[in-house]
Amino acid sequence: MSAPSGAGKTSLLKELVENINCISTSVSTTTRTIRPGEVEGKDYHFVSIEQFNEMKELGDFLEHAEVFGNFYGTSKTHLQEILQTGEDLVLEIDWQGAQQVRKQMSHAISIFILPPSRSELEKRLTGRGQDNEQIIQKRMSSAIAEISHYDEYDFLIINDVFEVALEELKNVIKTHRLTLARQSTQYSQLIEELL
Repeated sequence: MSAPSGAGKTSLLKELVENINCISTSVSTTTRTIRPGEVEGKDYHFVSIEQFNEMKELGDFLEHAEVFGNFYGTSKTHLQEILQTGEDLVLEIDWQGAQQVRKQMSHAISIFILPPSRSELEKRLTGRGQDNEQIIQKRMSSAIAEISHYDEYDFLIINDVFEVALEELKNVIKTHRLTLARQSTQYSQLIEELL
């Protein structure tokens, strides 16, 4: 799942995980500084730039990217551990990471979240109270660049009314779980018995 900063992606994911069974979000590795209230191993795995580069050289990342001067990556090991339990795993990544994932995992589905307007996006970024005006303008410029990649995704959700966007997101997950590939694997024994 991708979205420009301020589109509400993290809030939607939090509610999705709380409302649908057998789904979780991947915990990314990052070089950015831990923010107040964040927990190591729950929000991110916080590492130094040197540690991140070492992991990258060892091929431990399914995807990785630089965002606002910090590095982010998804560990292949963590991903496989979760998928082996039968859970769906949502990666909260930017368009660069999504391109890398699609190249390696053609069966992955991709979802892009859009804000309802530029003015609402700027209002959301300003309303956070975390960043100064210069950073907000940088995030707005980056948002426009991120949004330009919306057409590379399988699903597009506009986060205008949060509850509506959440319901649409739930529907994407439910629909994916009903595909022939997914159902025929899950119910292979039943299908064999019926035939």
